Amino acid sequence: MAKIKITQIKSVIDRSERQKKTMQALGLNKISQSVEVEATPSIIGMVKKVNHLVAIEKV
Repeated sequence: MAKIKITQIKSVIDRSERQKKTMQALGLNKISQSVEVEATPSIIGMVKKVNHLVAIEKV
């Protein structure tokens, strides 16, 4: 599978609890923090739910 780099670009303050937990599940806690993960269908689904809070790039 391909790897993607996910970077948090906006704060989770004033976001729903579901979005906050999704960000934690992705491993993101702070603005400008990045993680590299495999592009599995479950990860892609989580990214789509919080795409307004993150930036995605292929590695």
